[in-house]
Amino acid sequence: MAIKVEVFSTSTCPHCPAAIEAAQVAKDKLGDAIDVESVKIDDMEHPENRQRAIDYQIMAVPTVVIDGEVSFIGAPSDAELIEKLESLL
Repeated sequence: MAIKVEVFSTSTCPHCPAAIEAAQVAKDKLGDAIDVESVKIDDMEHPENRQRAIDYQIMAVPTVVIDGEVSFIGAPSDAELIEKLESLL
């Protein structure tokens, strides 16, 4: 079963693209071992995203949740995220 990586962000967050990019780099390196999802909490077409952020008690973006646990508040580097994910494989 793949590790689930959720990157919580907003459309106005200046650091969120770096977190999303780090997750994509990790996906490129680790392939099917991880599933990556970008969760925009200010997306009005998907109000369930805001509820997901509330459920995880997210207070800042970007936040990276790995398998249901907040793992990074702020944008991790590619290396930090890959190291964390590899430790879970």
